[in-house]
Amino acid sequence: MPFINRRSAFSVTRIISSISLAVLFTSVSISSASANENFASCTAALEKEAIQQGVSQQTIDAIFPSLVHQDNVIKYDRSQPEFVQTFPGYFSKRVTEWRTNKGKEMYAKHKTLLHKLSDEYGVPPHYLLAFWGLETNFGNYKGKMPVLDSLATLACDKRRSTYFTKEFLVAVKLFEREKLEREEMVGSWAGAMGHTQFMPSAYTHYAIDGDGDGQINLWASEEDALSSAANFLASLGWDAGFRWGREITLPENFDYRLSGYKNRQSLSEWNALGVMRADGSELGNADTSAYVIVPAGHEGPAFIAYKNFRVIMRWNNSEFYAIAVGVLADKITGASGIKATLPDLPAYSRKDIIALQSKLNTLGFDVGKPDGIIGPATREGIRNYQIANSMIADGFPGLDVMSALDVTLDKHS
Repeated sequence: MPFINRRSAFSVTRIISSISLAVLFTSVSISSASANENFASCTAALEKEAIQQGVSQQTIDAIFPSLVHQDNVIKYDRSQPEFVQTFPGYFSKRVTEWRTNKGKEMYAKHKTLLHKLSDEYGVPPHYLLAFWGLETNFGNYKGKMPVLDSLATLACDKRRSTYFTKEFLVAVKLFEREKLEREEMVGSWAGAMGHTQFMPSAYTHYAIDGDGDGQINLWASEEDALSSAANFLASLGWDAGFRWGREITLPENFDYRLSGYKNRQSLSEWNALGVMRADGSELGNADTSAYVIVPAGHEGPAFIAYKNFRVIMRWNNSEFYAIAVGVLADKITGASGIKATLPDLPAYSRKDIIALQSKLNTLGFDVGKPDGIIGPATREGIRNYQIANSMIADGFPGLDVMSALDVTLDKHS
């Protein structure tokens, strides 16, 4: 897509000075040319806002004349995966021997710093390494999209303009504050940056200078990245001295209606119900609050999650991610990983899940608008259907559920 020369965009600033950002963001692009003009007008307004927020003219000149609309960013933002990610598929691709061994290597490299951070922030070394490994393969892949361009593109797109306008302006201030180079500011299409993939607001509030060079650079400095991750997790509420959770075995008569975050109980209560560690030993008696997770249904592995599990989910709101962080952290310390066999689950398409949701709604098990996403409402609807039909109520869309609901699976499944 061709783009208006930014010199002409500066003249646009005066023309639109009385027009609010909200109006600009709601304009509809009906052609390549109009989309281009909209981006120029929008970034001119963003420039004005940056100046009002105290950004120097030197920084303005370094950034705004060369902002480029990233067409692919909009495509990524609108795209939805064709298939629904299953836990076995997710886990096997992320908790690998390579990441485990690389984590051990990085522990040896940063041992002194990691233990210093653990003493100061309460986050053990192996967790910091697990986050680092999952986010960027220990810095081997930090993204390739130009962050400032990506954020400006999303700020000028009406779908989430308020959020990304804020993140873009924060990124501009970071560029100035840390004396960064535009060329090094690359990351994900949504603007996550550096070894730890911080969004600009997280970078601003939680990133710290770990190597003492007077600059916080999450791309170039592993020490800055690890220190910032420790500070961030502590700020999110990491409870020093506690695990993330652990793999467990459930008794044969376990009532799966007791699984899930809403059904938190003390370890003593779970112990009394016959829930055991994966190695067969007792959970023990303690008042620690915990809940049971069965991410692949009753035929897959089971886990018990503690407070720090929810802290991990505040970094990335996914139970799959939190389990992967926990297990990878354990493996870096020498643990063997998951003992249970990961079930061979079908690769459901989004069409399959939409069909499932529609059937549940039709039968009175309300899961909300069918969207192809297996969220809490869908799991609850499945569980209620299973209870009503004397099935194991694990809230998981197994083939037995699909068959009972007469869902014809997409031919690609």
